[in-house]
Amino acid sequence: MNLSRKWLSEFVTVDATCEAMTLSGSKVELTHDLGEEISNVVVGKVLSMERHPDSDHMWICQVDAGREQPVQIVTGAWNVHVGDLVPVALHKSTLPGGKKIEKGKLRGVESNGMLCGLAELGLDTRDFPYAVITPAALLNDYHPLDKNKPSIPADIKAGDKVFGPVVCAKVLEAAIQPDGSFHTCADIGTGTVCPDTACPNLHAGDLVAYNTKTGSYCTLDDLHAQQAEFPHCIPDGIFILREDCKPGDDLKPVINADDHVVEFEITPNRPDCRSVNGLARVVAATYDAPLTLHEPVVKGGGPGVLTELLDVETPAADLVPRYTARMERNVKIAPSPKWMRERLRSMGVRPINNIVDITNYVMLEYGQPMHAFDYRYVKGGRIIVRRAEEGEELTTLDGQVRKLNANHLVIADETRAVGLAGIMGGENSEIVSDTADVVFESACFDGTCIRKGALALGMRTEASAKFEKGLDPMNTLPAVQRACELVELLGAGEVVDGVIDILNHVPPPRTIRMDPKRVNALLGTDIPAAEQYKYLERVEIHTEQHDFPDGPADVVIPSWRADVEGIADLAEEVARFYGYNNIPVTLMQGQTTLGGYSAEQKLENRLGALCRACGYDEIITYSFISPACYDKIRWPRDYSARKSFQILNPLGEDTSIMRTTTLPSMLDILTRNYNYRNKSARLYELARQLRHRGFIQISKSTVINAAMVAFVEVEFSGNYTAFLKDGKTKLLISRNYMKDFRKYIMEGR
Repeated sequence: MNLSRKWLSEFVTVDATCEAMTLSGSKVELTHDLGEEISNVVVGKVLSMERHPDSDHMWICQVDAGREQPVQIVTGAWNVHVGDLVPVALHKSTLPGGKKIEKGKLRGVESNGMLCGLAELGLDTRDFPYAVITPAALLNDYHPLDKNKPSIPADIKAGDKVFGPVVCAKVLEAAIQPDGSFHTCADIGTGTVCPDTACPNLHAGDLVAYNTKTGSYCTLDDLHAQQAEFPHCIPDGIFILREDCKPGDDLKPVINADDHVVEFEITPNRPDCRSVNGLARVVAATYDAPLTLHEPVVKGGGPGVLTELLDVETPAADLVPRYTARMERNVKIAPSPKWMRERLRSMGVRPINNIVDITNYVMLEYGQPMHAFDYRYVKGGRIIVRRAEEGEELTTLDGQVRKLNANHLVIADETRAVGLAGIMGGENSEIVSDTADVVFESACFDGTCIRKGALALGMRTEASAKFEKGLDPMNTLPAVQRACELVELLGAGEVVDGVIDILNHVPPPRTIRMDPKRVNALLGTDIPAAEQYKYLERVEIHTEQHDFPDGPADVVIPSWRADVEGIADLAEEVARFYGYNNIPVTLMQGQTTLGGYSAEQKLENRLGALCRACGYDEIITYSFISPACYDKIRWPRDYSARKSFQILNPLGEDTSIMRTTTLPSMLDILTRNYNYRNKSARLYELARQLRHRGFIQISKSTVINAAMVAFVEVEFSGNYTAFLKDGKTKLLISRNYMKDFRKYIMEGR
């Protein structure tokens, strides 16, 4: 997860160090400056231009670069004019990609640097949309494909007809206007015309094709010409700056290359840290600094009533804990403002347009994936979140046709699917230039379903990666509110009053019993209870009641901290801020016991020795096998031993279940020996076989023999703990598995 220091500073102000963050458990992978590859590049102002004596397309420019004397630079770009502010790479400068610029001569004329385009700075027109170049076709740049049959005569002059209403015009002057367009005057033979144009490659003396009917200069498309005929009529050139800057200014702050980016290594159990808000919480807690998170405010008042315009249904309610939607009308698709483009770019996201950028911005800020639908393509004004039909097809935004099955979750309207829930939107509902009404989706989907769906299709997106880790259902509403607030802030549309918010399963607030003495016992420390509670308060784990100075307390866990499940997790939070390096190193203590083999181990040793004495060789095979192995040994479909525990995250189908017999594995080994001409192999294996009968799963990683459970204790916090018959072992029963466990016990095992 990348974090922009400029963005972070909006929420918390600290003199942060990477070491402190790493020591608190938020490991910093690396840090870098966005402009670390740029040096000695400044803002320059073009003072004068003259044509190169030995080139038909080069200019000799005198540039004010904030030095005592103007800098002479030769350029081949045709979109530069006197008065333009441009990036100047001076002598001994460096550019992205390791490119070095030094003074030299171009066709005999000294050049003390280079005027830079977007590409040289590692940028493109998505970063600075106003830098798009639409060149006019200059007749003095015409190179016929067939020299014997030129379409335009070499001696063409002002007023000469090119074709139809198109004539040759000679530019008399071209002056840039505040909005970036150019006011020109040109001689067309019969008089003078003064059209305004967006074409930046016009200079006094140029011959250009002019359409007398439309009153505009012609581009290549207008002339139906090929690029080879006008080699310098290209949408590439020098980056003309419209930022608030002056000659001699360092370029990096002008293009936001002065931001510092920190890359954190976020562990899978902390999806809350995969957002700017989440990392801001961590930074504020680490440095015990004030934290100010933004509270979205939406004015609303857009035309229409939301409940009459949009209806949402969730037939697959078990896979959709929460679905939130809002609508915007009279949307104006345009580039995002500079500050938003800069923030997206600093976090590794390319700007597209204001609506799409808003969804990406909110995803980065809140960690909540969002999607924008073009309302006109939502047939019947209904959004249905359902399981896909077997064989159903959907063309996603990347242009690929995806064949779906019943395990996929889709966003659909009355007629067809319009998006893959939590993975990627559909091509049939994407935001385009003429989109007028938009529906914002902010939802919480089942992480396992999204992971399996993405894996089955061989695709993994930024959104699916977040859903896989598990998201906070309470985050969907603030996220969609923030998106609507940004729509109003950017003037991108009118937000319709009302919110559609479907809550299928929102977990209640969780409490855990906090015991400072037990925390100290786990950590080997002597941290005062009041200090422990203070550490917990810093991560917004608030105390409901407690008996000071050292009594236990009930603490309320924030909804975004799904990783905090027990006292050990609370101890970890205390250790993070107390400082891992402050925890003393101690030797293990306890009563030593005489070593030796258990009765089970002795039996295994005897059996192994007996088998080896009879000429058998021991093998060890994997406990995980494929369900198809039961077919190979011809077990009936209804055979009880085929009922196996399934692995939640298998490496593949071949290791997806826990075996109930060793027979398939042993037969595989015998087959391999037979194929290698070893037909006398005699094998044995001492292995455990896990039958479904008698075993029950109590957490994602724990399966126990129900017959070994002595009793179950309900803690004050509401958690359940199973105590085994050995009198020592106790295991926490996860809330997600408690229902099945209770049913299993009540049915008499």
